[in-house]
Amino acid sequence: MALQNGDSNGNPNVLSLEIPIPDESLSYSLSTLTNHADNEANSYTDVAPALHVSTTYRYPSDPSLLKPTDDLDIPDRLPGAAIKADAHIYSRLTAPNTSRLELILTQILGGPSLTYGSGLAAFHALLVYLNPKVVAIGAGYHGCHGVLKIFQKLTNCKIVDLFDEKTWEGEGWRLGEGDVVHLETPVNPTGNAYDIQHFADLAHARGAVLTIDATFAPPPLQDPFKHGADFIMHSGTKYFGGHSDMLCGVVSINRARETMEKDYWTMFGERLHLGAVMGNMEGWLGVRSLRTLELRVVRQSENADKLVAYLDCCMKSHGENDEDANAVKAVVAKLHHASLQTEDLRTPDGKPGWLAKQMPNGFGPVFAMDLHNAEQARSFPSKLHLFHHATSLGGVESLIEWRRMSDNTVQDTLLRVSVGVENWEDLKQDIVGACKALAEDLPNGK
Repeated sequence: MALQNGDSNGNPNVLSLEIPIPDESLSYSLSTLTNHADNEANSYTDVAPALHVSTTYRYPSDPSLLKPTDDLDIPDRLPGAAIKADAHIYSRLTAPNTSRLELILTQILGGPSLTYGSGLAAFHALLVYLNPKVVAIGAGYHGCHGVLKIFQKLTNCKIVDLFDEKTWEGEGWRLGEGDVVHLETPVNPTGNAYDIQHFADLAHARGAVLTIDATFAPPPLQDPFKHGADFIMHSGTKYFGGHSDMLCGVVSINRARETMEKDYWTMFGERLHLGAVMGNMEGWLGVRSLRTLELRVVRQSENADKLVAYLDCCMKSHGENDEDANAVKAVVAKLHHASLQTEDLRTPDGKPGWLAKQMPNGFGPVFAMDLHNAEQARSFPSKLHLFHHATSLGGVESLIEWRRMSDNTVQDTLLRVSVGVENWEDLKQDIVGACKALAEDLPNGK
């Protein structure tokens, strides 16, 4: 049952609104939820949801039904129910396609969810709401660091090293109540994973909140709420979109938080004035894409696991006559992926480690390769036939990026690989073929 809203919920003129929480008595699988969690939103006979492009919606024609409201008011609705088809007012507040998308996301992420125009817009909205004085953050997506720098310019907040707790306090200040510990896992661009529970314990011991960027491990790969996260954010552009054709950001709130109701409605109201809403077309594309989320993500993650295992085997090979392995070793200096973190998969006594518990269904479709030198890294994508050389990730097609093209914080030897749904053997042969071609063009890595 959803909690009733109070006076400080971001919608001060409506006290009876409730957060859209699904019926917890139902325990459908992920693939069922992505196809049926929005059934309540059906108000017409179309099986495929219609695309609504309007930005504004007519008021009732009956004057007696006209009720002047504050612009933060939204139509009342039952707990877990969809917004009624005739209850929308203006698309910066609610709209049919994005509301339907949020209905699905709320169920599959496990907490009330809000959508934004991009992943960076979602991160910005989270910072605006939490308004921390200190933010602990590690290496990761450079765009989030850019947003944080802008937030720092406006608020003079302190930015400290996520992995060095000694930096979390200084003379007259310390990371504490209301501050933010922000963890990206798996991390961009390598795909390496970090222990969510460990950072949850560190944050909560100080009264801070833990925010997780889980873009690289969407459901069913990882559930940060199970390991202590307070907020989850996604660049939904990636795996929620899954077809390289929409921008989207998502923030989901842990419903176990005592302030969950205030969190949701205040962020809902602030989004109206920040203006960072998804467009109607993007909302419709998001619903279309979520229908196949599990099919896509599981296939992509399995493909990545197999490719990484194969390349790792090649790099450890000692067979002088293994032409494929020798070609890989001549080009690839180091691999990065959560599946290679063997010390985190098992404890010394053979029990499942934190990584096996945190990512039980696969280790993510993104991995990275460090080549022996920058010239190899620059040239490698041009030798491939099945990987598009492009930035971004998460689409059904495989991508590779010489990462220095869009991120000047990484070494110029790094290639980020986003694995798609193609046959993994075909992708393997493409990578091996590129290694052979590059070894011939640049012997001895020159």
